[in-house]
Amino acid sequence: MQQLPASCPYCSGELIVAETLCRQCDTVTRGRFTPVAATEFTEAQLPVLRRFARLSPEQLDLLEAFVRCEGKFNRLQEEVGLSYPTLRSRMNDMLRTLGFTPQEQDRGQKTERRQILEDLAAGKITATDAAALLREAHV
Repeated sequence: MQQLPASCPYCSGELIVAETLCRQCDTVTRGRFTPVAATEFTEAQLPVLRRFARLSPEQLDLLEAFVRCEGKFNRLQEEVGLSYPTLRSRMNDMLRTLGFTPQEQDRGQKTERRQILEDLAAGKITATDAAALLREAHV
């Protein structure tokens, strides 16, 4: 089953649900329905909601884990079992899906190196961990 589009693929206008189908008895209902989730948001918040509706189920799972880990990549790595470069790549994909431009690769590498060194200085990671992260990130 395909995911409901967040906006019109032709003009990016707001979509409404016009038909429902019961999986159990095949009853079809036609009309103009407002999605339940949309009624909880103000009109100004709907464009943001539509942007997040573009995320795939996998991206939503990663975003939920990211929030649970309070944005800390080292905790996120442990929770989802992925390396830092893999997480960074998936987060960049998510940013693109949301319509944002991720940092340039060179700037990202400098930022990544700085973050690793700051984590080391703060005692969040060991020197061995820092060396491994720097090697893994190729910075």
